[in-house]
Amino acid sequence: MQKFSTAVLALALSLGTAHAADGDAQCSTVKLADPGWSDIASTNAVARLLLESLGYQVKIDSLAVPIIYGGLKDGRVDAFLGNWMPAQQGFHDKFIANGDVHRLGRNLEGTEFTLAVPDYVWNAGVKDFADLQKNADKFDKKLYGIGSGAPANLSLKEIIEKNDFELGQWKLIESSEQAMLAQVDRAVKKQQFITFLGWTPHPMNVKLKMHYLTGGEKWFGSKGDVYTLTRKGYPQACPNAAKLLSNLTFTLDMENSIMAEVVDKKVSFDEAARGWVKAHPQVLDAWLAGVTTKAGGESQAAVKAKL
Repeated sequence: MQKFSTAVLALALSLGTAHAADGDAQCSTVKLADPGWSDIASTNAVARLLLESLGYQVKIDSLAVPIIYGGLKDGRVDAFLGNWMPAQQGFHDKFIANGDVHRLGRNLEGTEFTLAVPDYVWNAGVKDFADLQKNADKFDKKLYGIGSGAPANLSLKEIIEKNDFELGQWKLIESSEQAMLAQVDRAVKKQQFITFLGWTPHPMNVKLKMHYLTGGEKWFGSKGDVYTLTRKGYPQACPNAAKLLSNLTFTLDMENSIMAEVVDKKVSFDEAARGWVKAHPQVLDAWLAGVTTKAGGESQAAVKAKL
């Protein structure tokens, strides 16, 4: 009887491990998306480090936010770690609320995302959205945003179209995150008035002396959260990879540290993420809880061997 019970137990454990592992061919490569934001490049780098250590391949495509949501809906993107809320409320309502895209869980809390100004502009009295039009000529009636199609840009466009804060005659300048910040740097050197999309976590909060404007809470919220999304059915099809992605939670300090490493030391996001995880191995306990390698092996040993 004892031998029989041991055999049954071994079989049950074997089946359980096989169920936990992602043996399906569609799970072998995890397809992530990057809208060109430094914070998502950081979290994608962490995800890639862990997934590749566990035996997965990782493909990260650079895509505009609307294309990412379409890719999640169509199954061309497996996961997106950058669902900023409430900035992406419109995309939430269109794709997540009706079940076309699955929200896996929150990966970051306490974010800020709204218009910002350099400290000398703040000290001159521009502290609220309502103060912008009072200084329209100094700003050349321009709001500097990020890449075309970004939800925050769409909010700024709507503010202009509705003439909220009397900004109906203002123009939104859309460009990449890097180009926007380069424009900010040029303005700061000349002490010119400029307002731009700012957010935390991001190295700009350390590099620039800047302040976030009040008054835009209707459009951007006061404090926000970032969520991980997956294509519909992904947790059921690839439970092990999905479990890892659902375990991945980050902090503002962590993301700022990785991004600052990239900026200050000119290393890649992958190098910075590896260095951070190696210096903070305790995070692996929570991140790898209930997770195996792709083949069903022990996850902690596999990841630590790659660090």
